[in-house]
Amino acid sequence: MKKIFTIVVCLSMALTGFAEDVQFRAQAPSQVIVGQPFQLTYTVNQRSRDMRAPEFTDFDVLAGPYTSTSSSTSFVNGHRTSSFSQAYTYTLMAQRAGTYTIPPATVKVDGENIQSNGVRIQVLPEDEQPAQQSNQSAAVSNQSSQSSQTSQTASENIFVRTIASKIRVHEQEALMVSYKLYFANVDVAQLTNNTKLPEFTGFLKQEIELGEIQAELEHYNGRNYQTAVLYRTILYPQHSGDIQIEPAKFEAVLRVQTQQRARSIFDDFFGSYTNVTKMLTAPEVTIHVSALPSGKPSGFSGGVGKFNLTPSISQTELQTNEAVTIKLDITGAGNMKLLKTPAIDWPEGFEPYDPKVTNNFATSTAGVSGTKSIEYLAIPRSPGDYTIPAVHFSYFDIEDKAYKTLSTPEYTIHVKRGAGEQSAASGQQSGVVSYTQKEDIKQLGTDIRYIDTKNLSIQNSKFKIQNYEWIWLWYVIPLLTAIVLLVVLRKQIKEAADVNRMRYKRANKVAQKRLKAAAAALKDNQKDAFYAAIEQAAWTYLSDRLSIPMAELNKDNIAQLLRQKGVGDGLIHEVTDVLSTAEFARYAPSTDHAMDDLYKATTNMINNLEDQKI
Repeated sequence: MKKIFTIVVCLSMALTGFAEDVQFRAQAPSQVIVGQPFQLTYTVNQRSRDMRAPEFTDFDVLAGPYTSTSSSTSFVNGHRTSSFSQAYTYTLMAQRAGTYTIPPATVKVDGENIQSNGVRIQVLPEDEQPAQQSNQSAAVSNQSSQSSQTSQTASENIFVRTIASKIRVHEQEALMVSYKLYFANVDVAQLTNNTKLPEFTGFLKQEIELGEIQAELEHYNGRNYQTAVLYRTILYPQHSGDIQIEPAKFEAVLRVQTQQRARSIFDDFFGSYTNVTKMLTAPEVTIHVSALPSGKPSGFSGGVGKFNLTPSISQTELQTNEAVTIKLDITGAGNMKLLKTPAIDWPEGFEPYDPKVTNNFATSTAGVSGTKSIEYLAIPRSPGDYTIPAVHFSYFDIEDKAYKTLSTPEYTIHVKRGAGEQSAASGQQSGVVSYTQKEDIKQLGTDIRYIDTKNLSIQNSKFKIQNYEWIWLWYVIPLLTAIVLLVVLRKQIKEAADVNRMRYKRANKVAQKRLKAAAAALKDNQKDAFYAAIEQAAWTYLSDRLSIPMAELNKDNIAQLLRQKGVGDGLIHEVTDVLSTAEFARYAPSTDHAMDDLYKATTNMINNLEDQKI
């Protein structure tokens, strides 16, 4: 009986291995060309019968269905795994160009009808050049090995296009630039690292990760090509006018068939090939950038895109010395990484702390989108009722072509006196003062006695001043020293009282200190520390030099103040370029060369401003 039970269990386990979910799938190329055959395959993972294919109204059936089966069984660590597959294959050919959907097919498995998925196929038109004419021209060009290689690597057979998503944009409006490889009748062996991309001068860029390069069919200029995207980036123009993107260069290694006398039957069968290196140049493109319209709101700091503002507050009733937190979530799409942090005008009696900023951004072909979360923390030190003014965030809506301002509500906060402060206050009002316990004075020791002066005699000193004429110097020198110190201290106190003047004088010293820290981070290849030091050096210097608080500082009022102080447009443009690059580079991929250029540009900007009388 025990043996029978064991056999039943083993049979049940074996049958369980076969009891898989039935899967019936249709597979075909996503892109085909009119007049070229392709295969449509239906695969089921169980034994089936009564296969019913849909009507192929837009395709000619050249052959099929051909049925094939395959199965396999494996044992791994005593575990048995089995698989089975049955395939039905059709050979089809498209009749006309367009996009078509082949309906699902059905098949019976254990008496039950199972339906497959549908297949969507894009049909591209044929090449405009007839195949016969192409063969004749190829036969003429293949008269020698050199002419064959020239024909196969001609510019119409392989090239790179520069594709801009749009060529007319506003300042700070995102556009995507792609470099796309096109090739036909060419065997591309590989793309080398000998690539030269433009500097994208006048733009801030955010590269898009492509992953593994995949080829697709595309009908372009009357001909079908295999295509692959080589490089893609999001660009943000930093000034108005026509900005030119220089040509890019890519090097490809092509596998080209050579024409030479066959030495054996294998040469005729396999052919002879050689590798040819070809430099491909993507053409330049000009982007027409329009300036943002006039009438910028006071709170506008350069945000361009489509955004929403969600505010929240931790509590509106609290005690003194208890923290309150206001959180702002800016969500949307646009130049997210360049958005300034809005400032909160905390009422007097609150001790604010630096806001905590958390960025959650994603970069795609549509641009940069995500959420910028800002947490403001402050501690009230005095009781009372306070009103926190509304916070305004202004941006340029790229869809509506207009400025928009988002605002938080005004928050009213009631602050009560803390428990510790209440007891202290009540004690003072009642006049009760607590003292520590006092003890009587005790004699700690008897080893000290008064000096007996009864028998003490004082004798005349033998010291005599010989030069009485120099004795006045002992009075004059300290008096003069005191006068000089008084004058110097009064001058220092007066200068210290002038906060703006002190900030103006120390601007270069503080900037040089931060540049020194940036140079050390650059040497150690610490990118985050480098960009933080560069950004602090630039903004702190301009804040001190122009006597503007950091919270009120932005590129617009910097440019306006510099222009009022007689600074030229060239230097103003240099300043805004450094600020924008320093902000954006903290979040964008960068190279050592880009870091070194930014360090030099920041140093030159500060030196040039030091030469100006502002």
